[in-house]
Amino acid sequence: RLKYQRELWFGTFLSGLMMEAALPRLVDHSWQGVVPVPLHRVKQREREFNQAERLAAPLAHALGVPLRTDLVRRREATSSQTSLSREDRIGNMRTAFEPAGTAQIHGSWILVDDVLTTGATTDGVAAVLKNLGAERVVVWAVARAVLEINRPPTRQA
Repeated sequence: RLKYQRELWFGTFLSGLMMEAALPRLVDHSWQGVVPVPLHRVKQREREFNQAERLAAPLAHALGVPLRTDLVRRREATSSQTSLSREDRIGNMRTAFEPAGTAQIHGSWILVDDVLTTGATTDGVAAVLKNLGAERVVVWAVARAVLEINRPPTRQA
């Protein structure tokens, strides 16, 4: 609803859910900043907002660290991941991201995305952050999707 139907109020609801889960696990650590997964400039212009940035901003504010949208950029306007297999998703993201400038960073960083499926997107962004000098990158997402929809659900104790 947030991403495809532009129901921007839903971003506030989703970021609240993410913060409820994330803050207790993140407050006792020193973070240098929060990085939302970037959109390609064409997609950003079409959508008029970055859903990951909308989710990441309240988290950065609550932790008292900067929201950094200036470190990583999406170099390629990749095709949508929604209809791709795991292998195609990984290939689609392999070279999709690059440093947005010459900044060097250090320490621990939080990477935020809306949906985590294979991890290909967050792996691509995290690799850029690591190459810029980050020692640690943790990923938070609002949802975890599963590609194998025909597999029976597993019960967790």
